Amino acid sequence: MKKLFKFILNSVPRPLLIRLSYLVRPILAFFLKGDTFTDPIDGKSFKTFLPYGYGKQRHNVLSPSTLSLERHRLLWLYLQNETNFFSKDTDTTPKAFETTLRVLHFAPEQCFLKRFKKLTHLDYTTTDLESPIADVKADICNLPFEDNSYDIIFCNHVLEHIPDDTKAMQELYRVLKVGGMGIFQIPQDLSREKTFEDNTITDKKERAKIFGQYDHVRVYGLDYFDKLRSIGFKVEAVDYTSKLSEVDITKYCLAKGEVIPVVHK
Repeated sequence: MKKLFKFILNSVPRPLLIRLSYLVRPILAFFLKGDTFTDPIDGKSFKTFLPYGYGKQRHNVLSPSTLSLERHRLLWLYLQNETNFFSKDTDTTPKAFETTLRVLHFAPEQCFLKRFKKLTHLDYTTTDLESPIADVKADICNLPFEDNSYDIIFCNHVLEHIPDDTKAMQELYRVLKVGGMGIFQIPQDLSREKTFEDNTITDKKERAKIFGQYDHVRVYGLDYFDKLRSIGFKVEAVDYTSKLSEVDITKYCLAKGEVIPVVHK
């Protein structure tokens, strides 16, 4: 199964892969029903999760029902437990927002899309240059949105695809409201001090080997947070798994030590 998933990920164009996944997901969820692992996003449990990875396959990480990965489930738990993103009540949680939140979501993940759209207190817009499920087709380096437009911006696992990530970060800063919050997850090597990129590496297999995915242009190091600060963001690197029990980390199939980059303007 690992070889099959790896072949599909590296051979099928992403827009088509997104469309096909809507058909395959219910079948996978039915046959993998169990009680060993739980997806906190929909509360469904399975005997195992699926493998995933463009290069080296990670075992037991892809939820059959929502197609969420470790980072998605961790972000869901963080938003649910540490913010009032899912609630209109601005007084019951540490981070207070206005009653109606303007939210901009880049490259919307399937596991979040319908659930976020159902939240009536959100003015929710999705955007991407290629995704067939995005509302607005836009280049992250040249966004068609006004300054200070959004209370919350989600831009997760996008910047590693963008050659000019400085320009992209500047655009994210421009359209975020003063006092607003962003979450900009990226694949990050926490043992690496400096971000690595090399545009001379053009072979897809070699890029997948070095960068983790054939369409990534860099491997971010610890200096990622400093780069965001240089743009103007206040940055908090949240190791949210450190607040969770070992039981929950195992139950939800999370990556221990994964950091959530939470930014404010």
